[in-house]
Order: sequence, then C-alpha cells, then structure tokens
Amino acid sequence: MLQQPAQHPAREGETYQALTEARRALVEEGKLLAKIYNEPAVFEMEKDNIFTKTWIFLAHETELPDPGDYVVRRIVGDSFIVSRDEHGEIHVLFNMCRHRGMQLCRVDSGNTSHFRCPYHGWTYRNTGKLNGAPFQKEAYGKDGLDKEEWAMTPAPAVGVYKGMIFASMNADVPPIEEYIGGMGWYLDFYLNKTPAGSEVIGAPQRWVLDADWKLAAENFFGDGYHTQSAHMSTIKAGIMRVKKAAYFKDGVQYKVGPHGGMFIPFKPGSFFNYPQDVVDGMRENLGADQFKVLEEDSILPLNATVFPNLSFLHSAMAVEPEGRSIPYLTIRLWQPLGPGKIEVWSWGVVEADAPEEFKEEAKRAYLTTFGASGTFEQDDAENWRSVTRVAAGEMADHHYLNYQMGLDHVEPIPDEEWPGPGTAYARNFADFAQQRFWRTYFEYLLGQ
Repeated sequence: MLQQPAQHPAREGETYQALTEARRALVEEGKLLAKIYNEPAVFEMEKDNIFTKTWIFLAHETELPDPGDYVVRRIVGDSFIVSRDEHGEIHVLFNMCRHRGMQLCRVDSGNTSHFRCPYHGWTYRNTGKLNGAPFQKEAYGKDGLDKEEWAMTPAPAVGVYKGMIFASMNADVPPIEEYIGGMGWYLDFYLNKTPAGSEVIGAPQRWVLDADWKLAAENFFGDGYHTQSAHMSTIKAGIMRVKKAAYFKDGVQYKVGPHGGMFIPFKPGSFFNYPQDVVDGMRENLGADQFKVLEEDSILPLNATVFPNLSFLHSAMAVEPEGRSIPYLTIRLWQPLGPGKIEVWSWGVVEADAPEEFKEEAKRAYLTTFGASGTFEQDDAENWRSVTRVAAGEMADHHYLNYQMGLDHVEPIPDEEWPGPGTAYARNFADFAQQRFWRTYFEYLLGQ
C-alpha cells in the first residue's frame, strides 16, 4: 500500500491517502496503522515535513564551557558545528566548506579558534567568518573573494532554552520559548531544579539501534503500561526497589501543546532520595506550585518527550545490593538514520550545584540502568527492535494497533486541582499522551 516514493507526495498519491486514512483511524477509533513504524516512503515524508520544520536539540551549553569549544551534531542528514566563540556566543554552522563542499570538521568535539578545510585549505573562524584562502590574491585577485559572502552558512534558526541548544532548518519556525510553551513548567523539574541549573556528565553515549525513532519518542511520551512487563526483570533482580509490578499505574500523565510526559509517585517525604542540598535548592528555585507537587503530592516527572525526538528521564535505581536508590537524570535524542534505524544519543545530567559525591553516585546509577549497556536500556531496545522488524512486512500494511487505553473511562483532573499547564490524568496506564504524540505527528506529516 505504501510503496510509492514520497519525496514530494501528491495529495492524490497512494501514500498520502493511506496516511490520511491512518490518521482518521487514530482520531476516530483509537487505532494506529502498524506500517507507520517501518516504511521508506513515510521516512522521506518525515524528513521533509517534520525534521526540517521543527526545533531539534543539538547540545547542552555545558558541553561548551570554554571559548573555542565545539561539538559536531546532526539534524538527520545535515551536519552542524556547534561552537562557542571568544566572546562566549554560541554559533550553529553548517559543516560544509563554501569552496568545494568538503566537510570541514570530522571529529566529534574539541577546542579551536579556526576550522581549516582539508581539501583546498579555506579557513574559517569559529564564528563562521571566512578568514582566508591559500594564495588568495593570486587565485582570486586583490578584491576577488568577498569574505562576507563566502562565510560558513549558519543554521536557519537557533534557540537556547535553559542551557539546551536547539536549531531548526525552518527560518520561520516560532521562537523556541513559544514552541516549548507550557512544557517549560514540566521541564523545570529536569533542567532548573536548583539555582545553578543543570550540567551534563561527560560526552554523550551513542549507539545504533534497528528501531524506529517514533517508538522511542512515544514510549517516553506516555507509555507507563510497559513498565509492569518489559522491566519486570529489574524488579525481580532488586535493581528497582518497588513492591509491585504496577508501581507506575497511579502517577499522573499529561499532554501540553505537542509535548507530553508522566509523573511517578514516591515515598512521602523522601523527595525521591535527593540529598538535602538538592531538596533545599528545589525549594528555593522551583515555583511554589511546582514544589507543592513534590512536597505534598509526592510525585515527580519521570519521563517526557519534546516533539519530535527529544526525551527526558528522571529515575532512581540501586547500584549496590543493599544500597538505597540513587536518583539520576538522562536526556535522550532519537536520531533517525533511515526507515527503521536510529542512533541513540544519551546524556547524563545532574544539578550543577549538587555535592560532588552525589554527582558520582548519580552518574553510576545512570550508566548501569539507562546507559548504552544499562539493564533498562536492553529491555526497551529489544522490544523496539522487534516492533520495527515486524512492521516491515506486508501484513503491517493493513494491521492496526490498539491505542484506546483509558479513553472511555478515565477523566482528566479538573483544572482547579492540577497546577501545571495542559491536561493531566491521574493514571499512567492510559493512552492520552501517546494519542497526542500521534495526532501531532500526523499534523506535521500531512501538513494539516
């Protein structure tokens, strides 16, 4: 059904019609077409209609602490250098020489004042300005090379939100603050808990997975249901210190704008086992309504996704047989490599003003559970691989999946009882947030 190439699909095209019907089935019947998880024509449309239209996360400012620091990142197939110049300003520059198109920088990160093309030697400042070309006067004449015109090409749009650097291929994209919108209230729990804000722990981990980016993004958007089955092994092994498999059933699920996530309950008064210094920082830095959620409701945002492919995870795991659970935070980017294939980027993050001992403990808890070889990571990866593999077959063209959980019997929390923006539900075993992900997805994909 979906075999037609769709680089620029006509509305009458077979792919477009199939996707239009898939959206109708989702909205009216709560069913999702399985083929959406692994289809080359759909992936081409995603590149054109989603990843070139929205904000995409590239790096955290603390990865570039000093003048001259840079990292190389991508938006699907386009490489960018994210640099900090001598005045502290952040730049996002297309990683391609203006002379013959050579990739200027081919290492992941470093520190330099200039980038020199290895092909013919054109040299640029880390601001993107063309510094010069070999034999410039002989080759181009005294005034023959306009350095302003032939500077590196900046990303069409760049935005920084609480230390997180985003770029967009769309010059007309709304400002990043507007795009984040009400989600900012929830992101404060990840990025802005204490006065010093957050910082990354070392370089990001990366690994390739034969799975579709949407499986990971929607899982972090609101799939609380999988925890009682997919992660049972971690409960039995004592890594996750909970008393029952359905520990995640009664949190809070929310959707706000194109984004969403979930809260997890914790033991009253424990503040998720954060050290007292961090708890004091949260009391000082969070809003009164945000801290009340922690102090009186005893819930904390667990996972969330900023559409399309940026996710957050707040968890706590034991790393010693008799030890307490250690809270930690990770940021994930589900970087599409092609239909049914992603590169996972994972950053460990801590509160910048937390005690050093806690930072080390949080790093270890993160690496042993949600790092590249973490126990939880393997649970999820195997399921996502399997879904992607099965979705590639012919049967998936007409096979629909159930996204109806809670839709008929779970009511939203009344606005006067929930302090955050958007719509919240006192149940994590529900598909409200994931429905929002897919509706947003189809809006971008089909241009409506």
